[in-house]
Amino acid sequence: MTDLDPFTDLLDYPMYVVTAEADGERAGCLVGFASQCSIRPSRFMVWLSRANRTYRVAERADRLAVHLLRRDQDRLARLFGGETGDRTDKFTGMPWHRGPGGSLILDEAPAWFVGRVENRVDGGDHVGFLLAPEAAENLTGNHTALLTLNDAHGIAPGHPAD
Repeated sequence: MTDLDPFTDLLDYPMYVVTAEADGERAGCLVGFASQCSIRPSRFMVWLSRANRTYRVAERADRLAVHLLRRDQDRLARLFGGETGDRTDKFTGMPWHRGPGGSLILDEAPAWFVGRVENRVDGGDHVGFLLAPEAAENLTGNHTALLTLNDAHGIAPGHPAD
């Protein structure tokens, strides 16, 4: 098997917080594997680790909310990336509201969208969720410095990555 690290070590892509709710359970995690994957129709793919509680909730969810964070939102990044929902309710004391279809929207996120899950794709240790956007909001009005992979390198994951 070829190691992809010589290529991926050069990347510095945005990080996202993905939230999900199903059957009264809510979850959220910091995600690095995600991208728009179609213009017409508009589609976005989010990859969730099978080890993550958010994956277990998302596999029963109809919709996922995908949030961008600003580079200075280290507290949120550490909460959703460094804590596990198996031990911590990440939404306690966190301002959030309901979005389309009952989705969970983080009030402090500068931009977000909610997507209906159209398909799930087995990618190995991660599962891809193909999302059809239903609503989107950009609260910044213009470009802002976003949290990226390099900003998040110091966050120890709540679950092992593999």
